[in-house]
Amino acid sequence: MSSDDVREGVKLTNLDQPLFADAGATKRDLLDYLDGVSERLLPVLHDRPLSVVRVLRGQDAFMQKNLPKYTPGFVPRVKLWAESSKREVSYALCNDRPTLLWFGNQRAIEYHPTLTLHDHPEGPTHLIMDLDPPEGAPFGVAVAGARLVRQALVDAGLAGALKTSGSKGVHVFVPLAPGQAHEDVAAATRAIAARAERLDPELATTAFIREDRHGKVFLDSTRAGGATVVAAYSPRVRPGLTVSFPIPWSAADDVTPRDFTVHTALDLLGNTDPWATEMPAPQALPDDLVAEGHTIPIARVAAMHEGKRRAKARREADSQGSQGS
Repeated sequence: MSSDDVREGVKLTNLDQPLFADAGATKRDLLDYLDGVSERLLPVLHDRPLSVVRVLRGQDAFMQKNLPKYTPGFVPRVKLWAESSKREVSYALCNDRPTLLWFGNQRAIEYHPTLTLHDHPEGPTHLIMDLDPPEGAPFGVAVAGARLVRQALVDAGLAGALKTSGSKGVHVFVPLAPGQAHEDVAAATRAIAARAERLDPELATTAFIREDRHGKVFLDSTRAGGATVVAAYSPRVRPGLTVSFPIPWSAADDVTPRDFTVHTALDLLGNTDPWATEMPAPQALPDDLVAEGHTIPIARVAAMHEGKRRAKARREADSQGSQGS
């Protein structure tokens, strides 16, 4: 079998190379999966500035936002100003099969689109909750946290779809009606997290600082604004090359993230597209939810200030201790 191939005019090379040490998969396995899932994955990526996680031979994984100079001309792209780096970044728009195959040949394993379309005059398309279970906890703990989020959504008159993150947690996606401002969506995300935490504070927490979570599921409300989230059907740089996979709420207790890999996902999907099927219709955020969220500090900012306060307190304590001795 040749280690090279051509699909959609894209030359694919070194297909029999392992992807990384514990992937249990070759570059061919990755490309066969991306090709097979393309009709489901491309709609999730379409017209969204894309960041990818690549793993080059013998190197650690790294995230790539800016397209390299050797990117072929057929890859759609958009230039956006990056405030953090004070420069213009050329992002890919993975809108077609040749582009997806080209990325796969570049050993791009993970696909992280933005929450807005590239021209984004209508605001974010989804509200997203990222649930991270404590270290060593079974997957069912993350699912239990997701059910709290689901109940908080139902209580607010909203509905969302569930998928594995492809790692150890889950994501809840709530599709939004156009025209809702970034700040309001971010606020509503904070409010949903706070309401879910109140439903069972022994299980879930909104504490951004890890040492304050005390073995609880973390309800991460920071996937908003310019953030990205790994796409449904995207592989992950994890042992066994797992896939972020949609799961019906009714089946969430019967699966684990390791059930979904580049080797198993296509057979499990068959001719279906559960992410499209399970996704509710776009919804408007209730005014009271948005208003509550605007009273809740942004978790990352609050954690930064708290970290500085704690560091100052430790320095003062150390100083007093040295003076006493």
